[in-house]
Amino acid sequence: MAKTVYDVLIDRFTELKTDKEHALCTGVAKDFAEYREICGAIQGLATAIREVHDLMRSKVEDDD
Repeated sequence: MAKTVYDVLIDRFTELKTDKEHALCTGVAKDFAEYREICGAIQGLATAIREVHDLMRSKVEDDD
């Protein structure tokens, strides 16, 4: 099955989120401000992934 734009977005956002999580776990944050920035990016990417999943579900429901 061919990937949809939703799949591509979810894959990319998940990859970026995983990279940020890995960086955080390896101690890349130099100070609390940078730690908060990375956590905010992770939270934003998680939100984006959920939103794309919701869009994908609503598209499937509309098609049915």
